[in-house]
Amino acid sequence: MTEPQIAKGLAGIYADTSRISKVFDETNTLTYYGYPVQELAASCRFEEVAYLLWHGELPTGEQLKSFEQHERGQRKISPKLLTVLRQFDKDAHPMDTLRTAVSFMGTEDPTWADNAPEANLKKALRLMAQIPTIIAADFRLRNGKEPIAPREDLSMAENFFHMYFGEVPQKEVVRCFDASLTFYAEHSFNASTFTARVIVSSLSDIYAAVTGAIGSLKGPLHGGANEAVMHMLLDIKEPSLAQAWIDEALSGKKKLVMGFGHRVYKNGDSRVPYMTKYFHDMAKLKDGEKWIEIENILAKTMLEKKNIHPNLDYPVGPAYYLMGFDIPVFTPIFVMSRITGWTAHIIEQLSDNKLVRPLAVYNGVPQRSVLPIDKRKAA
Repeated sequence: MTEPQIAKGLAGIYADTSRISKVFDETNTLTYYGYPVQELAASCRFEEVAYLLWHGELPTGEQLKSFEQHERGQRKISPKLLTVLRQFDKDAHPMDTLRTAVSFMGTEDPTWADNAPEANLKKALRLMAQIPTIIAADFRLRNGKEPIAPREDLSMAENFFHMYFGEVPQKEVVRCFDASLTFYAEHSFNASTFTARVIVSSLSDIYAAVTGAIGSLKGPLHGGANEAVMHMLLDIKEPSLAQAWIDEALSGKKKLVMGFGHRVYKNGDSRVPYMTKYFHDMAKLKDGEKWIEIENILAKTMLEKKNIHPNLDYPVGPAYYLMGFDIPVFTPIFVMSRITGWTAHIIEQLSDNKLVRPLAVYNGVPQRSVLPIDKRKAA
């Protein structure tokens, strides 16, 4: 009998079909419904990208106006949810508080069990509108400040800065942030998206699926990598110390080099050059050129010695740091963006659903009988 082939991490396994996104190998380009993500980041605001992921086409002017009106009108969170946020331990990780808050949102929605596409689109829009409010309110509460109410006259990116800092920064900063949301919005069957699809394949609800996806994204091998990148850069401190640091790390001295490699991209993450440009603009604006120098040294050494390229988290981490965001908030910001991709996949999964239930090759002890207790040997 032929032994079944095991693909650890499901590497190289096609679990389903999807129309939402694809990396075209011949151009090494990530696309959303056929549109190159770098073109979307350069030409569209994040709200347009969200509309595209949920509807398959970019919006017209009238469609965008209506979409934004509905999103902006749902930004306020309930008094009950705000009370829940006030109960969290101030040392809890923001991904844990966000995960719990999203789960609580499900208890407030009387239509939580309705998995019709139209119902889930409404829930997706509510999640997109309120997750930034939750993140900003949680940040302020843990720092002894009162939450700032959202505004309906600002874009999603502008409004997040308003709720977080109490002011909207220069347009270049907002532009960099908005572009990062577009780059983070969707990436096919990544770990958190697949988690969401697995959960909803049991005909569970959208809030349960998103809660699970947040748990998956928290890990340092997935969304948490943007936090890890900045901790690494702060550990290095100065460009003059970067080469020695990376040489020591590669010699096996128990230092992790974060922000490199990707399961899909073998010749470099297609999003990186474009996000790097936005990061460099931020660095020049905020006197952060030393982070550019450090990253250049690490990237050059990793390519020469390991033939490994940076991934998207590599430029995003220091970009968010220069914007003034606390490092533990980096991954919740990722959630602000990826909620669009997750919910698009949830809706797609339910459109032609089959319970995700893979097999495992058993490698334990053979079948055996239960012995009386007096005849059992100690383990």
